[in-house]
Amino acid sequence: MNSNPNCGDVGILAIEIYFPNQYVEQSELEEHDGVSKGKYTIGLGQQKMGFCNDREDIHSLCLTVVQRLLEKNKIGYGEIGRLEVGTETIIDKSKSVKTVLMQLFKPSGNTDIEGIDTTNACYGGTPDLSSEFPTVDGKISIECYLSALDCCYERYCKKENRPDVSFDDFDYFCFHSPYCKLVQKSFARLCVNDYFLHSDKEQSDSKYPDLVPFKNLNLKETYFNRELEQAAVKCSKTLFEAKTLPSLMVASMVGNMYTPSLYGGLVSLLVSKNAESLLGKRIGMFSYGSGLASSMFSLQVSKDAGRVEPLLASLRDIPSRLEARTALPPAEFTAILKAKEDSYNKAPYQPTASLDTLTSGTYYLIEVDSQYRRTYGRRP
Repeated sequence: MNSNPNCGDVGILAIEIYFPNQYVEQSELEEHDGVSKGKYTIGLGQQKMGFCNDREDIHSLCLTVVQRLLEKNKIGYGEIGRLEVGTETIIDKSKSVKTVLMQLFKPSGNTDIEGIDTTNACYGGTPDLSSEFPTVDGKISIECYLSALDCCYERYCKKENRPDVSFDDFDYFCFHSPYCKLVQKSFARLCVNDYFLHSDKEQSDSKYPDLVPFKNLNLKETYFNRELEQAAVKCSKTLFEAKTLPSLMVASMVGNMYTPSLYGGLVSLLVSKNAESLLGKRIGMFSYGSGLASSMFSLQVSKDAGRVEPLLASLRDIPSRLEARTALPPAEFTAILKAKEDSYNKAPYQPTASLDTLTSGTYYLIEVDSQYRRTYGRRP
């Protein structure tokens, strides 16, 4: 809430996204893994999955995207007074990612920057601390996600303090996206919430006729009710395609980005629209991290095209960047992940991947010395 009457709108003025320059086709990975055709492409709703080799880690990814954000938007390093890093990854337990990012500001002499890392996992289950890859209890994770969604939506409606709050109040909706199919189910789940929570039952029955057979169920006992889920997905399909499907472009092409997932959805939505179609629109946002922490809030796009158009212009290269990536065969993808797992926590360590896999301006790991200190460079 803006308590200072002299301040204008507070919000997102610029945004940047970075993703690895290589990916594996999910249809090919299905065949390689020996799973049924469509398990990843239909069951999870994924087309491609981006991944890093041993030249990139959480530090290099953040160095790359922060530098690009400032350079692309012509923001001086001396203009920054606070820097917050949201991540679930701690690769150097002696310091925060924000501390590593401060090297970008050293040439400008700006060391007076507040902020630190904010950490909360974005995956369910129990992490294996001997590996950089999570071990996931899928069923518990999904139940936690959906229960958090229910709770956040109910509280959001209460905070609006009016009886007619509904999903219709949002022009678009972005979700934290572990995988695309869960986003569609989550959208449908909000329609279920509307049906159960709306005080005018006749209107609810008319709006969601497919949900009438389930009207006497306890909402909290329906997380794994397949019949209800299918009915909700069916009756919300048209709304989903209009309000949320455009937000899944990056997620379907890159995979689960974990912490930045929600804002990857926002970027995708912005890329898919022109300024005129966004002016004044309300965008619902559901942020989630297992452990668990979650929140629901909404953004309202400025009605000033002069503010919105530069933001959209800065994102227009994203589709071409996605298409320009290099496809690697599943066997090579698997070998790269195995090599990363084998090298986890090793010191000293010299990365073996070629710098040719990186695009210009990308930061990369040079080495980990015997005292676990990590050194980074930037590809010209």
